[in-house]
Amino acid sequence: MAALVLHEYAASGNCYKIRLTAAHLGLPLERREYDIMQGETRTPEFLAQVNANGRIPTLQVGEDFLPESNAACFYLADGSDLIPHDRFERADMLRWLFWEQYNHEPNVATLRFWAKWVGFDQLSAVQQANLPGKQAAGEAALALMDEHLEARDWFVIDRLTLADIALYAYTHVAEDGGFSLQPYPNVRAWIDRVAAHPRHIPITA
Repeated sequence: MAALVLHEYAASGNCYKIRLTAAHLGLPLERREYDIMQGETRTPEFLAQVNANGRIPTLQVGEDFLPESNAACFYLADGSDLIPHDRFERADMLRWLFWEQYNHEPNVATLRFWAKWVGFDQLSAVQQANLPGKQAAGEAALALMDEHLEARDWFVIDRLTLADIALYAYTHVAEDGGFSLQPYPNVRAWIDRVAAHPRHIPITA
């Protein structure tokens, strides 16, 4: 595999999931940090050389650049046991990766960012108006996860896959955004299982 460079903001759950995937696979990553609060991913250099969409994470593979966190995780894990071998189970894993970015991350992650980096009292009028909807949608996502985990330990098959890594990244820090995990015992037990894996690394690593 070509040299891997992760262009990231380390506190981001989307960046963390790539580091966590690499850790599970024993893959070395060079890390380059950008301060998103200072606009470092919007500079002409970043837009021209790293990601024209002006966002992190972006995984650099040799001379090629791969934006979007779950795509980067899939690239790293392709051919490993983090991806199910059965065709349907592999598609089911992808279903959870898509769901995470459409139903989970826009709500759970956004409220975490607003709470920790912006401040709820500093939100625009539009953002303030969106708070109740994002809170409700985030709770709905956590409730769906809890229901799914009621009779199973992992999201897709009988072991950890990329689906678990992608969902863990923002779920385990959901309380940073004002979500309580107390109503979701199955989610809390699953978080403990993910964190107990011998190759697990924390978001602060």
